[in-house]
Formats: sequence, C-alpha cells, structure tokens
Amino acid sequence: MIFAKVIGTIVATQKDQNLVGKKILLCKEVTHDRKPLDTYHVAVDVVQAGEGDFVLLTYGSSSRMTELTKDAPIDAVISAIIENVEIEESYR
Repeated sequence: MIFAKVIGTIVATQKDQNLVGKKILLCKEVTHDRKPLDTYHVAVDVVQAGEGDFVLLTYGSSSRMTELTKDAPIDAVISAIIENVEIEESYR
C-alpha cells in the first residue's frame, strides 16, 4: 500500500469497457507525514476521494479485488481516505 495525495482528475473519452463509469485520479506519492515524493500514480477511485485528499493506494493485482474494479485493467485503486496516521514515539 502507498500513501498519496490526489492532485488531479483524468478524463478519457475512449477507454476499456471495464473502466467506463469509473473515476480516474492522478495521485502524487507522499510520505506518512505528507511530504511529497517524485512518484506519480494513476488510480481508480472507489471511495469518493477528491483533489487534495490524503489517500491510501492499493497497488498491483490487489487493486483488482474490489467489487468495482474486478476485471478492470488497473494497477492502482484508491482504497481509503486517510484522516490521520499515528506512529508510536519509539519508531520516530
């Protein structure tokens, strides 16, 4: 799983039939404390995330295990909107 921030929306009028009706978002990978990294991901949204949201991406074959993404040709799905990350003091 990957921490990311939603930075934009992708519009594709021509796409695989299994992507029709799905919202596709551009996400920038971040650290657990929301510091930006250099990696970007294109992800299907199944939790109604929006631009600016701190999210959890499920990546790889696991991204196709939700009811909405089964059989879709995707590598990443937004599986949660994160409110807070708590790290035990001894691990900081």
